[in-house]
Amino acid sequence: MANVTIIGAQWGDEGKGKVVDWLASRADIVVRFQGGHNAGHTLVVGNQTYKLSLLPSGLVRGKLGIIGNGVVIDPVALLAEIERMRTQGLMVSPETLRIADNAPLILPVHAAIDAARETARGDRKIGTTGRGIGPAYEDKVARRAIRVCDLAEPETLDWRLDELLLHHNTLLAGLGAPIFEKAALRAQLLALAPQILPFAEPVWERLAAARKAGSRILFEGAQAVMLDVDHGTYPFVTSSNTVAGQAAAGSGIGPDAVGRVLGIAKAYCTRVGSGPFPTELFDETGRRLGERGHEFGTVTGRPRRCGWFDAALVRQAVKVGGIQGLALTKLDVLDGFETLKIGVGYMIDGAMFKHLPPGAAAQAKATPMFETIEGWSGSTRGARSYAELPAQAIKYIRRVEELVECPVTLLSTSPERDDTILMQDPFAD
Repeated sequence: MANVTIIGAQWGDEGKGKVVDWLASRADIVVRFQGGHNAGHTLVVGNQTYKLSLLPSGLVRGKLGIIGNGVVIDPVALLAEIERMRTQGLMVSPETLRIADNAPLILPVHAAIDAARETARGDRKIGTTGRGIGPAYEDKVARRAIRVCDLAEPETLDWRLDELLLHHNTLLAGLGAPIFEKAALRAQLLALAPQILPFAEPVWERLAAARKAGSRILFEGAQAVMLDVDHGTYPFVTSSNTVAGQAAAGSGIGPDAVGRVLGIAKAYCTRVGSGPFPTELFDETGRRLGERGHEFGTVTGRPRRCGWFDAALVRQAVKVGGIQGLALTKLDVLDGFETLKIGVGYMIDGAMFKHLPPGAAAQAKATPMFETIEGWSGSTRGARSYAELPAQAIKYIRRVEELVECPVTLLSTSPERDDTILMQDPFAD
């Protein structure tokens, strides 16, 4: 059986939750492989709305959920999310959720560092959520992280806290922020241990066995390619790799197991927080897109910046992200526009670029080059076949395919799970 990896193809918030939920019904296991509780998916199932941050979306469909080693885990946030899901009638237990025993933990000190540094940046803020994601990843690569497995070893926890606090308390003091006491952190972690450890295991073994048995595995990404720490609009990015290649490294499985890569993109474009956004609209059209698309962050509640579809950006994401098929969401938000625009490149200092260059100054100066296309007066909302779409909407989709050099293989026409048009089954061998 083929596996599927789902990643965002813009700056996140593309509607991955619905697509993951829709595909999870046909998978056996759903794996989160990067990010933390700074990302969120909203799933609408019947009259229930689930807002997930750390938990794999497949849990809503009764599938086994795995949080891989590429995720940084705030144990307090995870337990709170589990409890919140239980109050909504969702069964979350060690039988339905497994956590990589080598996944790094986010501690209160990480959030404190995150907030203190963001404040110190002044008008050069990155736009972090302040939840400690970045500092936790820094500790991981600096080899001072506390991991899930350390909760089972109080003696290991003891000396790791010494090393971690030596670094972070020095930083906090230098930033004029309160420092942390080791005893309090140690006591908190030891109290959390019996609640977290029942979920922990070497998930790479489970995934290897599942693969051998022919199980279908769905790898679920957070954020999106243009927030990738290497390939995104650096430094206005997240602190992990969001491309499909991370699905293997972040879950402990070979790169040949990643399977078919599906990229999710809105039919327009949004971004939360700071950073370049060449096709952003500051006029009534931008406000109309935001209102019709209900553009507010799942985790932060922050209003999203809105703009026209940036085909040059998505083409870049297709190439570096390994995307083989595009899932286009929220097409219905474009209903009723007389004309639409698609970004096809950028002008920077009089030169034309078909990609967004990595330099921060160049990105800030990028002026979008637009192609205008006729809109449609009919409705696409709720369509479940191409035959139900207005002819001009089909032309828009075809033009997107040409510009991003990738086929649209799935189309979402409303938040409802079944309002989906599937042109190519990503699970097909």
